[in-house]
Amino acid sequence: MDFLNISKKLVNFIQKSPSMFHTCSTISKKLDHNGFKCLEEGHVWNLKPGGKYYTTRNGSSLIAFTIGEDLEDYHFQITASHSDSPTFKIKTVPTLEGPDQYIRLNVEGYGGMIDSTWFDRPLGIAGRVLVKDHDKISSRLLHIEKDVLIIPNVAIHLNRTINSGYDYNRQVDLCPLFSSGKLKVSDFNQMIADSLNVDPDAIVSQDLFIVNHQAPSIWGWADEFVSSPKLDDLQCAFASLEALIRSNNRKTINVYACFDNEEVGSNTKQGAMSTFLHDCLRRINFGLGYSEEAYYQAISKSFLVSCDNGHAVHPNHGELTDDLNCSYMNKGIVIKEAANQKYTTDAFSQAVFKMICENASVPIQHFANRSNMQGGSTLGNLSNTQVSVHAIDIGLAQLAMHSSFETAGVKDTLYAIQALLEFYDSLITIHSSNDFMITRG
Repeated sequence: MDFLNISKKLVNFIQKSPSMFHTCSTISKKLDHNGFKCLEEGHVWNLKPGGKYYTTRNGSSLIAFTIGEDLEDYHFQITASHSDSPTFKIKTVPTLEGPDQYIRLNVEGYGGMIDSTWFDRPLGIAGRVLVKDHDKISSRLLHIEKDVLIIPNVAIHLNRTINSGYDYNRQVDLCPLFSSGKLKVSDFNQMIADSLNVDPDAIVSQDLFIVNHQAPSIWGWADEFVSSPKLDDLQCAFASLEALIRSNNRKTINVYACFDNEEVGSNTKQGAMSTFLHDCLRRINFGLGYSEEAYYQAISKSFLVSCDNGHAVHPNHGELTDDLNCSYMNKGIVIKEAANQKYTTDAFSQAVFKMICENASVPIQHFANRSNMQGGSTLGNLSNTQVSVHAIDIGLAQLAMHSSFETAGVKDTLYAIQALLEFYDSLITIHSSNDFMITRG
């Protein structure tokens, strides 16, 4: 499949995933379609070699796995991405009245977004709503696809210094406009109820977020770029999912993890710092009849690829990135490293993944922050607080990370699929001395 067709599939995946709850649902449906069996965390797991399974937590995080048929000396080969993106969460009491007949929404920031990119764009609402039906409470997905909100800029005539830099106050400047007099305060809940075909009194609670409805685009005279909301990190979530579904390894247990709440620190019951991955790997081990000793041996020989996008060199601000350890769009996988250990990459994990990419004929790049700048952290080290395995942090180069509309290279999604498919299909044999060899699984 060529670069353009894969990018179109990526865009379709993103459009079906307006919130972390929808992302989990979209992934679940794709796994169902490809023969994976859903396992409930609260039920007994009946597992067998050759099986394909997945489970979810909170409706917003998901772990899928395939079990090889020849597990003589088994271990786990894991990818991890995340389902959430920076946005604005609607507060439980959602509406602000005035001035005059205006109705605005009361929101707070979720993650570290670029505030200015949310102005003057068509916005919708997505998330989950807890609905009461007699004595039962059920969770419903909600996506209001109609453009129902906008966050208007102040005209330059009223704010002459806006182009000189402006410190946005999220309690004042970032309140979305809902109505200018035609609606009343109660109509917000009525809108939610009508969208779910329930009575407003049946709504118990909700986790709702603002959604940028600007249509994704594959653009450029030579079709070089893809721009969309949520490329960080749905581009990696999509690519690693495609790789898992296409993989076939008889000698390993391949694992796909997509965690919620990375953008707010991951320290939730469904985040990368939770016990979710730890719990699943142990249940797989015991469900296949292995001992606890076998589990610890397997963990020592396992490998994690943390997949979260990285920064491309900015065309107007090349001075913000390291002169040599920097990455560009359409030039392949980015291996991310940091001396402060914010990334898991070390010489050993680099060597493993470089061989994987070489075998897949996928180009690689190296990224490190400028020495006078502090970067962020991601999934690898956070998940390693619960399950300590050899790990590497990789990503795809993009511009405007944490904007409401981000840009990446049209080639890189396919590069990621090819590299991660090679990872899943390979047998990575790690010895206690940190020697390793890679063969086909």
